[in-house]
Amino acid sequence: MGVWKARLLSTNLPLLHPNAKHSCWRSTAPPPLPPPKSVSWSVICGVMLFGLGLISLLTGHVASHLEWYSHRLRHHALYSTLDESEHAPIDIWESQFSKYYYGCKERGRHFGPAVRERKSKGYLLIATSGGLNQQRTGITDAVVVARILNATLVVPELDHQSFWKDDSDFANIFDVNWFITYLAKDITIVKRVPDKIMRSMEKPPYTMRVPRKSEPEYYLDQVLPILSRRRVLQLTKFDYRLANNLDDELQKLRCRVNYHALRFTKPIRELGQRLVMRMQKMASRYIAVHLRFEPDMLAFSGCYFGGGEKERRELGEIRKRWTTLPDLSPDGEQKRGKCPLTPHEVGLMLRALGFTNDTYLYVASGEIYGGDGTMQPLKDLFPNIYTKEMLAQEEELKPFHPFSSRLAAIDYIVCDESNVFVTNNNGNMAKILAGRRRYMGHKRTIRPNAKKLSALFMSRHEMDWDTFASKVKACQRGFMGEPDEMRPGRGEFHEYPSTCVCEKPFMDDISQDGLRPPKLAANNVTMNGGGNEESVVLQKRSGRRAST
Repeated sequence: MGVWKARLLSTNLPLLHPNAKHSCWRSTAPPPLPPPKSVSWSVICGVMLFGLGLISLLTGHVASHLEWYSHRLRHHALYSTLDESEHAPIDIWESQFSKYYYGCKERGRHFGPAVRERKSKGYLLIATSGGLNQQRTGITDAVVVARILNATLVVPELDHQSFWKDDSDFANIFDVNWFITYLAKDITIVKRVPDKIMRSMEKPPYTMRVPRKSEPEYYLDQVLPILSRRRVLQLTKFDYRLANNLDDELQKLRCRVNYHALRFTKPIRELGQRLVMRMQKMASRYIAVHLRFEPDMLAFSGCYFGGGEKERRELGEIRKRWTTLPDLSPDGEQKRGKCPLTPHEVGLMLRALGFTNDTYLYVASGEIYGGDGTMQPLKDLFPNIYTKEMLAQEEELKPFHPFSSRLAAIDYIVCDESNVFVTNNNGNMAKILAGRRRYMGHKRTIRPNAKKLSALFMSRHEMDWDTFASKVKACQRGFMGEPDEMRPGRGEFHEYPSTCVCEKPFMDDISQDGLRPPKLAANNVTMNGGGNEESVVLQKRSGRRAST
């Protein structure tokens, strides 16, 4: 063994000492190859330790996040089902996925309390604009602006000069005490500026109009300095004067105002609920159709509805009221999907979707252009049509007759409580109710895909009914109020309140078909966050913003 070691050492001697000469080498032999660079043991150990650490990190990461990956796989299965249902029949009465979402409007832990009146920057007066639902958006945004400015909000003034000519005040339509109390943790609201403050002012309240959809920074830079200096400031024509995209806490404040704080007065609520009960007594479920087909609205649209020269002359005269309106091509507006559906087209759309002629309809509308002649085709398709005038007794409606906004509020309640809400336009009430119904559990809401439907209606006589119905169903996918329509950044926040729609937690169980969404982790989690205290805690911990 000693001899073998000696020979091995002798053989490797040039590698250990490359400059040494071996006595057995001949002078003609080629020079030895350069030896490889030596690698220190510290580097080798470092590489080995790094590899072991990386393996440990990866395995630990997978293990610690296994539950998260499992949830995402189940979440993906939900939307895979939504995608796979693209060609499945539509449930025209309700969405099978709506039960997995709920309205969430709770304040975050870092959302500070309201600034008290004495410590606020001043008093903010708001003059809203338009009809009931347009004013509703202004009131909602007024609360958020007051929060941004740390101001005391004076109960907003309603518009008495608009087309609707309604002299109702805030307290005639909304429960003002409920409004003030419900939002007490968010902002301070008073019914009027204190007399002491008004007497101390050298000048009348400063009045200004902010640009539409102004960012919070605009209010802080341009409005706050004036408010701080003058103590009382009025913002006029206040509708859509706040940006659509705000941070999540301010968006949730919008939801608390719109869906909770703005409660109608008791007389309006009571009559509205009585009409709902009368509809439900006749039919277990009903459709509410909001028809905007008034002469001024049609004139403003610049569209043509098949009434010949008489229609062109009448609507043309009404259109002269607006001197700044551009000349529009009726055909061009129709192709762009800017024209409201006629009552007949609404009926054709509903029948094509699968609603039968024994379905009960509640129609909310103003003065229909063309009167009974315009409405008759819809009545032929759906004989069971009712309005508030038909459902209510004369003495019930009499106190509301002179006030268009209060009548609109009654329609609002009956439409909101319907199983299906349908609209023929993209107006303020359509947007507000669509957003509310999403927040309240994605109740079925059908908005016409007017751009595609217009071409289909023009060519409907060229195809049989089954083909027409099939094409209508294809057009309306994505316009039926499904949860997957709530894509971030889509449309106005009042229409798509995505920040305020959360997912309910899932269980590990998956149904037998493997495709349908899994069961809920807590069956006592309700749309209103109800149930016992444990369920509310679970809802807050598990609820995530909908990623649709």
